Amino acid sequence: MLRGYRSTLVAAVALVAVGTAPAVPALGTPASTPVRVAGVAAADRVLRVYNNNIENLVVNNSDGSCTRISGPDHLTSILVDDAGRTGTSGVVAPDILIVQQVRGTGQAEAYADQLSAKFGYPAGTYGAIVAWSDPEPWGSTHKCSSQSLGDLKKKQTNGIIWNTRTLSLAAGDISKYWSAGWLKPGTAYADGAGCTLYKPPNSDPDSTDYYKWKRTSAIAARFTIKATGTSVFAATMHLPQENRQNACAGDGDRGIANSGIHLGADATSLLNASTIRIVGIDANRTGIAASTLSGYGMTGYGSAATSGSSKIDYLFVKGGVRPSSIGHTVSGTKSNHLALYGFIDY
Repeated sequence: MLRGYRSTLVAAVALVAVGTAPAVPALGTPASTPVRVAGVAAADRVLRVYNNNIENLVVNNSDGSCTRISGPDHLTSILVDDAGRTGTSGVVAPDILIVQQVRGTGQAEAYADQLSAKFGYPAGTYGAIVAWSDPEPWGSTHKCSSQSLGDLKKKQTNGIIWNTRTLSLAAGDISKYWSAGWLKPGTAYADGAGCTLYKPPNSDPDSTDYYKWKRTSAIAARFTIKATGTSVFAATMHLPQENRQNACAGDGDRGIANSGIHLGADATSLLNASTIRIVGIDANRTGIAASTLSGYGMTGYGSAATSGSSKIDYLFVKGGVRPSSIGHTVSGTKSNHLALYGFIDY
């Protein structure tokens, strides 16, 4: 597996380890700061998690044009305070961002550093892992009238960004990538019997879309909350468009609860060893129930549409998720997909 894992992360972690200089306060931190345990306010034991398909930070408009969005503008559009409002002084630095459709390690790390800068932290404070470090390009215009903007969407992979001030990650706690399932065009569904893993040789054979399958490679990791030692599983997934019509998760497999979702073997082992569990996914499928991953102790959050009039993005969590006044869905997200979030007490 190819993945980005910033080589300077060790240095970044050292900067924020217990006993170093005082931590930079997050936006909205009151002047009188509560007693801290391992750098985390004891009165604020909250894991702030977001999920979004960021579309390579290029938005497709209804008229066929595309608009490039800066990382800082996108982050401002998805990060919320405890009341679900964006752009306020009460917005606190997130702990985990689960993202789909980034170009690779370069864009993921740049985006992570922009997140660090937003809260006054040094570069490298947020780490990033991706399923493919530098995926090959695929497609043509990607529905952008400007070819230069379409080109920015040709490389696609999925990643997880995390806050090294609050979370640690051991090298052995990153899963191997796993592939999504699909129904190859022209194949009979037969109640799932026609499904295959979306990877060679069962992927797009033509030169234009030959590497398209890489955008659906999933990855997971098991983090540890520094303040308490609590284990946290997080996974990012992006399923093919074909999943909308026919749920496929692998060879003859319709997926968990006929959703098209499945977890790789490495990911399942990490999940089983974790207390808090989080899965963020662009499933390209409507009607996936909040109880779909209940067998793993997880519940889905957010019921509003996330892509036009359809809900195709999902956030599943095992943990004490705080209520949301906006239904865990951020309506002003600067992407073609609305961001989902969950604030988890621990």
